[in-house]
Amino acid sequence: MNIDLREKRVIVTGASRGIGYAIASAFAENGARVAICARNETAIKEAGATMEAPSANIIARSVDVTDTRAVKAFVNEVAEAWGGVDVLVNNAGQGKGGSLDTLSPEDILEHANVLQMGHFRFVQAVVPHMRAQRWGRIIEINALAGTIPTPAGIPSVINRASCVALSKSLGMSLPKDNILVNSLNMGWIDTGQWERHFQEMGPGVTREEFDEMVLKVVPLGRYGKPEDVAGMALFLSSDYASFISGASIDIAGGMGGQIAYFPTLKSDFAKSIQAKHEKT
Repeated sequence: MNIDLREKRVIVTGASRGIGYAIASAFAENGARVAICARNETAIKEAGATMEAPSANIIARSVDVTDTRAVKAFVNEVAEAWGGVDVLVNNAGQGKGGSLDTLSPEDILEHANVLQMGHFRFVQAVVPHMRAQRWGRIIEINALAGTIPTPAGIPSVINRASCVALSKSLGMSLPKDNILVNSLNMGWIDTGQWERHFQEMGPGVTREEFDEMVLKVVPLGRYGKPEDVAGMALFLSSDYASFISGASIDIAGGMGGQIAYFPTLKSDFAKSIQAKHEKT
């Protein structure tokens, strides 16, 4: 299968590292013109400089996705520079933990402003350009927790669920303009956050023990790689996916309802480690 993305004009948000960077790099390597953004100006400039593409094919800007004016200005800059926008990959936004006992309503609203509203702002900014050319692809990078709720991490669960719902709604309303919208729902993709989760376990736990615990809920038995996500993003942006819209695709190594058991698994694991220390 030869996916030809030469000259496609692509925006990837949250692209200074991790999944966003991998997706943007894959587009650039396949000949697309890629505009990337993130909040940290130094990090996004460095990311743009490392991509394997002519400098004229890369635009890297610091953009706060909670700032509607900044989002519109960035999208308009890209459209003016390249004559339009073909693909939007809405990746910006991280997970957030918390429970009924630890969260305030403002905590959830702050997270929603980045995820739900951040994604909405970019869609609203790019769609007029896509409508004008009657061609567009929008890919929402979401999380499995948005399709299968877990008993922990309330902000991520409800805000990701809203992003998935937005993707499905747009995937039904925009195809009349030849704009297709789909959601990719992440499982355990190793972009560095699992090292942070491991460090939170404290002393007495090896990385091997931690990984064994985490991967018990992943049928494939390994972490996903950012490249596993990038390949699907390229496919959905190609002509091979011209009849796919409103789809919700899990990139999770077969993990489905097992995700709901993970908080208990993690808690039990932490207790077992604590008990082992108490015995010694």
